[in-house]
Amino acid sequence: MTCAKHRIAALFLLLFFFSPAGMVAAKDKDRIPTTLDGPFRPATRRFDPSLRRGSDDLPMNDPRLAKKVRSPFPEQIALAASYSPTSMWVSWVTGDAQIGKNVTPMDPSTVASEVWYGEESGKYSFVKRGTATVYSQLYPFEGLLNYTSAIIHHVRLEGLKLGKRYYYKCGDSSLKALSKEHTFETFPSSSPNMYPRRIAVVGDLGLTGNTTTTIDHLSQNNPSIFLMVGDLSYANQYLTTGGKGAPCFSCAFPDAPIRETYQPRWDGWGRFMEPLTSKIPMMVIEGNHEIEPQVGGMSFKSYLARFAVPSEECGSNSSFYYSFNAGGVHFIMLGAYVDYNQSGAQYAWLKADLHQVDRQVTPWLVAAWHPPWYNSYSSHYQEFECMRQEMEALLYQHGVDIVFSGHVHAYERMNRVFNYTLDRCGPVYITVGDGGNIEQIDIDHADDPGKCPSKSANIPEFGGVCHLNFSSGPAKGKFCWEQQPEWSAFRESSFGHGILEVINSTYALWTWHRNQDIYGENSSGDQIYIVRQPELCLMNIGDVTPRT
Repeated sequence: MTCAKHRIAALFLLLFFFSPAGMVAAKDKDRIPTTLDGPFRPATRRFDPSLRRGSDDLPMNDPRLAKKVRSPFPEQIALAASYSPTSMWVSWVTGDAQIGKNVTPMDPSTVASEVWYGEESGKYSFVKRGTATVYSQLYPFEGLLNYTSAIIHHVRLEGLKLGKRYYYKCGDSSLKALSKEHTFETFPSSSPNMYPRRIAVVGDLGLTGNTTTTIDHLSQNNPSIFLMVGDLSYANQYLTTGGKGAPCFSCAFPDAPIRETYQPRWDGWGRFMEPLTSKIPMMVIEGNHEIEPQVGGMSFKSYLARFAVPSEECGSNSSFYYSFNAGGVHFIMLGAYVDYNQSGAQYAWLKADLHQVDRQVTPWLVAAWHPPWYNSYSSHYQEFECMRQEMEALLYQHGVDIVFSGHVHAYERMNRVFNYTLDRCGPVYITVGDGGNIEQIDIDHADDPGKCPSKSANIPEFGGVCHLNFSSGPAKGKFCWEQQPEWSAFRESSFGHGILEVINSTYALWTWHRNQDIYGENSSGDQIYIVRQPELCLMNIGDVTPRT
């Protein structure tokens, strides 16, 4: 059979499967459900007591965290998508970080920031130069150590061809200190017929034994982009003196004068992630573990210095929230630890960004931020209710299709919902904060007997408190449901990662893989086709009348 005939046959099968006749023919016990079959009766897969709730952090002398090049050669190489698919960010680190009582920052101008790249291996027809920076973490308390980073480089490549493989080296050619050759592939054009191959989604990753399984499984899925929805390295689970991390900082270190961070964990995390991030773009958003407070109110220093995000390209002018396109998907990354009120800059940017989205060009609209709005676990229950009340209607008005969050260390997929009401046009909210961090898995549900948290618990690290009793439905007048809420379709306390495969402008396959399963074709812990209904849900942009 010729290639053309293969394509025709594949298209026929796809069209048949997603036609009414195909859907009927596929109705058997092995059929993957679709959101059109919902809303689903709430289901819980209880925690397996034979499993451990977590694992220890990898020690700093683990070979996967060790520096493998001599200075000033590049390490911790990472890609990030730009707003336009014809651009790509390349970041890396050179030199040696310092930690001690007295540290002296390196001079970023001593090492050039260059990327040599081309369309053929070993032939680099283009060179692009960028910027470099260092940052310091200073703690003027007796016994605490200060830190200053090595030199962090960011270069934005522009004018790239769509859907093309490029080969690149980064570093300083004048010092004969270029990296080995790496490769990446640009995204396809923004089009309703073109999509990234696979979109990996992980939250609350950390650097534990569970983390290694998550990243190993994720890499085998061969994604073309990686969404990291907050809480990356968990470097702030350590004292500045290092040693061993703790699942509960305040419990293990009750006498700490400030919430410390052991910054060398960031360097170890960057080295651990490099085999993945040097070949596919990783798009990050800040979580509460990136706050990393210092004296004088300084925070987020490592997040802001280490990661390149397309904030300026999309008009946000803040690394805490931004957007970008990848084929026919428009991604919106929101910040929960900066002002999200309707009178603030983030809300104004979000409104403008949503207004300019052309759903004929990018049919899919995917949003992500760290703490979930819909969450039936005891941990972080109703913690960011204020953010939901400020922003939910705007996302609903513009027909956001899927929302990814982390923060809760477990998996939960919601039925389509808006304002705690089942709604066929609401987004599919998915919590995937189960990457493998040291704080262990969450197993208690707010509807379990005796597990409803008090209203004085789950106070957010940023923003106000808007805890509420439900005004309608089975939980009317109560703070917690007494059964799994109707908007919670499926939940399970396991570490893992998710893969989103967008098939066309209407269908996308979501698969959640559990770490305890042997990786393979049938290793999914949860799987569903998410189906868009633009003819129903995008008829009246701006309408906030629930469509039940």
